[in-house]
Amino acid sequence: MLTTLDRSRPVSLEYSPAIAAETAPLYERVSRIMPKMEWPVHAPYVAEINRLKREMNAVILAHNYQTPEIFNCVADVVGDSLSLAREGAKTDADVIVMAGVHFMAETAKILSPEKTVLIPDVRAGCSLAESITAADIRLLRQRYPGVPIVAYVNTSADVKAEVDICCTSANAVQIVESLGVPEVICLPDEYLAQYVASQTKVKIITWHGHCEVHERFTGAEIRRLREGQDNLIVLAHPECPQDVLAEADYVGSTAGMSDYVGNRQPKRVVLITECSMADNVAVQNPGVEFLRPCNMCPHMKLITLPKILHALQTMSTEVVVDADVAARARRSVENMLAVGRK
Repeated sequence: MLTTLDRSRPVSLEYSPAIAAETAPLYERVSRIMPKMEWPVHAPYVAEINRLKREMNAVILAHNYQTPEIFNCVADVVGDSLSLAREGAKTDADVIVMAGVHFMAETAKILSPEKTVLIPDVRAGCSLAESITAADIRLLRQRYPGVPIVAYVNTSADVKAEVDICCTSANAVQIVESLGVPEVICLPDEYLAQYVASQTKVKIITWHGHCEVHERFTGAEIRRLREGQDNLIVLAHPECPQDVLAEADYVGSTAGMSDYVGNRQPKRVVLITECSMADNVAVQNPGVEFLRPCNMCPHMKLITLPKILHALQTMSTEVVVDADVAARARRSVENMLAVGRK
């Protein structure tokens, strides 16, 4: 198979001894979780993407929910949505490729306005981010005059531009309490807001938004997983329903769950979140056994190695955020970061 780069020389995407040798160290990283017979499919793309990144001064930001061949073999920065945008802004890259969903690419553009930000598939959306609009925020302000609005970073640029401050799943309680008021609107994730309400005396007004991955988990499912597994440690993301969180040993962000496994090295663990994350955490923790109930994000899985390569070859699809929207959204993010610095 031969493909022609729009920007460079023709390249072969056939698996060859040369490609095998070049990519062997990368396969070693994922060998515990990827059958050897799969690697010849990925290796030519991995090699060409990494070559093209160097040629174009580009970086790839990969969310924790990306598949192992992306997360471990072509990504330059990995993590949750906000850390990707912040770390991407620190690089001297001219081009950022977001291996994640659209709101993450927008956030990267907001924090790196001078860089070209690409998303390999513009259809990679988010049920949670799409559960609320800027118009909804304006209506909430009319209904609750004077009540500050906190938006999860898993929202569009338009929504970030309308709120007072952003939060992450890790700092949501801190952000809410930093406002020093008795009542706060916390949106769009209803379950995260309910979790925050359980951790603070501040009255929380919620929005009926959900992540289609996390909302499918149930407390009964967690109890079934524990049957005959006395030493199973359950780590759950706060986007899960309350009955799930009640069954968990630890509730925290994707970064928090990863740190928990790395620091404590439990014998057997289950991560109640998107299923690719367990694969990626397992790469770094070979001594830990992972149970894998698999709720997959269909939007994250729209990002693939061939699409990342195509994005670099054709410089598409570029993410553009209106300058006024970007400035107001950046203010909400910076307000959050200022709390963390205090």
